[in-house]
Amino acid sequence: MARKLVNRRELRAETEAADQLEKESKGKAAPKKKAKRASRAKKKKEEKVVRMKMYWGVFNQSLKRVALYEHSQKKQADQKATDLSSSAKNPHFVQRVKEAIEE
Repeated sequence: MARKLVNRRELRAETEAADQLEKESKGKAAPKKKAKRASRAKKKKEEKVVRMKMYWGVFNQSLKRVALYEHSQKKQADQKATDLSSSAKNPHFVQRVKEAIEE
């Protein structure tokens, strides 16, 4: 289906003519004052700084955390994962975990 083309120049000329007629009809009346917008300074919300701490987590195959160790205890976390993998049929693995510290 063909679309009607819009001639922007003709539309602009029509609006300018309408504006000119409107100005002439008003005469030399007092010019209107433009309303100024009240400049309000937007207050930025202070972002809360959330501190994070790193741990080593031992997870099972369904991504359920079985154990949690401090970051400096990676050897113990690896040992726990191998022990659980060998004793159970499900494989276990070690992954980094970050948790928020509440002060």
